[in-house]
Amino acid sequence: MDKLIQLNTNNIEQEHICCAFSDKKCTDSYQAKKDWLKKEFSNGYVFRRLDERAKVFIEYGPAEKAWIPITAPNYLNINCFWISGKYKKNGYGKKLLQSAIDDALQQNKDGLVTVVGTKKYHFMSDTKWFLRQGFEEVERISSGFSLLVRKINSNAENPHFNNSVKSGECPDKNGLVAYYSNRCPYSEFHARESLIETAENRGLPLRIIKLDTMEEAQKAPSPATIFSLFLDGRFMTTDISVCMDSRYDKIMDKLKN
Repeated sequence: MDKLIQLNTNNIEQEHICCAFSDKKCTDSYQAKKDWLKKEFSNGYVFRRLDERAKVFIEYGPAEKAWIPITAPNYLNINCFWISGKYKKNGYGKKLLQSAIDDALQQNKDGLVTVVGTKKYHFMSDTKWFLRQGFEEVERISSGFSLLVRKINSNAENPHFNNSVKSGECPDKNGLVAYYSNRCPYSEFHARESLIETAENRGLPLRIIKLDTMEEAQKAPSPATIFSLFLDGRFMTTDISVCMDSRYDKIMDKLKN
């Protein structure tokens, strides 16, 4: 099996970060994700990937420092975790997950936690796969997200979602509201370019909220802090492609029905 490499402040400018490396539209967003990673490395964040030009990687770090509205003291939180294309079903997912488990053991963590969808959500990990790897659901919220845990210390308290996500709504009830962060190299471009054009073409009020700090992300109204779209206060989707003029109506009509 091909080797894994871990990115750090010394090699990140020379190494790719898997997503969007061939999408020239997202060049600035791609760099913004690298800049975000460089800052988070000092918080114990890990980006580990296959040493290939491929989308095979895992991201995780201390849950106390996670850009997600959860409370999970002494856990590692798994963020993005992606095995794509021909690399699926070759053991890379298990190898990457085991590397995170090994780190949790070495750091005397109580376990690992991750946010997933109760149904398939874009830019979120495969729920069924995690359950097959020994994770268990400890909380579920009305907007369609669940919190999964794989405990190392069976006596540890269960993590939980923060109150900001419990209602499944955002404070602004008028039109479209998008929350995003630089956790993803697609977010900045599509939220700031595609979605603005899409909303203008439909005469829809639009508010775009960038989560610039960990504290803001931990108080967000959605656990999907990469990108979440609300309509009239109601959570709709994590699918960034909804920002595109050619995709918006199809996606939103399906969600409304």
